[in-house]
Amino acid sequence: MDTNRKNKIVAYWLLTGIFMIIVQVLLGGVTRLTGSGLSITEWKPIMGALPPMGESEWQAAFQKYQGIAQYKYLNNHFTLGDFKFIFFWEWFHRLWARFLGVVFAIPFIYFIVKRYFSKDMVIPLVILFILGGAQGLIGWIMVDSGLNDTNLYVNHIKLSIHFISALVLLCYTLWFALKLLVPARDIVRDKPLHNFLLGAIVLLTVQLIYGAFMAGLKAAMAAATWPTINGDWIPAGLGSNSWINHPINVHFVHRGLAYILFVVVIAGFVKVSRVARQTGSATLLRSARYPLVLVCLQVLLGIFTVISAPKIVPGHFGLFEILAEAHQLVAMFLLIALTVQLFLVRSKGAGSLA
Repeated sequence: MDTNRKNKIVAYWLLTGIFMIIVQVLLGGVTRLTGSGLSITEWKPIMGALPPMGESEWQAAFQKYQGIAQYKYLNNHFTLGDFKFIFFWEWFHRLWARFLGVVFAIPFIYFIVKRYFSKDMVIPLVILFILGGAQGLIGWIMVDSGLNDTNLYVNHIKLSIHFISALVLLCYTLWFALKLLVPARDIVRDKPLHNFLLGAIVLLTVQLIYGAFMAGLKAAMAAATWPTINGDWIPAGLGSNSWINHPINVHFVHRGLAYILFVVVIAGFVKVSRVARQTGSATLLRSARYPLVLVCLQVLLGIFTVISAPKIVPGHFGLFEILAEAHQLVAMFLLIALTVQLFLVRSKGAGSLA
């Protein structure tokens, strides 16, 4: 089999992994929205793949959950049936992570035996596995922050680290796949545009961090209004409250960054389209519209998610939860679209494109 054919097969393997990472992040969102994240109070990477077997094991798991603050002060009305519901989502989230590891590991061994990897792929693949393993550890550190007698939920900063590390893994895998799929002739060299796109991704990353803060602090409920924040364009007390711990401040920053990002992506559409036409790059030109469409959709979903917050019904996956999941999904698509553009536009004097 020729090298190009082998590279495509490896790339499709990586793209499968990207799809599974997206599903994993969405499952994490469902776990959070259903309040399921603290239902499993132990981290057993191997044995934890099996759910409790039999009534006695279920009772033992439920008893451990009853020992933390979330049960004592929030869910003390739960029956064993209620516990089984939230247990399922956390268990499935962890099971999918294990499945993701298998999907990466087994083909990896096959590709080594069949010599699909070139020498320059080895180190990136090792980094890929390290990032994947670290993600599981970060996830447990996040869960452990809520397994005590005082916190009702996991720490929102650790939640954001877990979320962003998943996106780093996603983008790293995507970049690796693009190296194998995109021919060198499709790469455009334009340093100003490259730097602009890099800045847009940094801005989006900060926005995503604050989105995770929003989720962890339940900040949508703190200001379920639009376009103002509880009737104010600039809420009182911004200067005296924490910018990472106070729900209103976090909400204000997240909303403000969304407007800035909207303008930046529009400007990016103009810049990318112009450079694509100047260089004759049909691939870059096709990529121009995706961030624009996605950021418009993302802003609308953000607005509708916020104003639907009063419709939250504990224990029920309703309109707010559906919109919140869609909001998260489109955010990932926007990050992917900008990452693809950054891959296509390189700085002048950049090194090897391999």
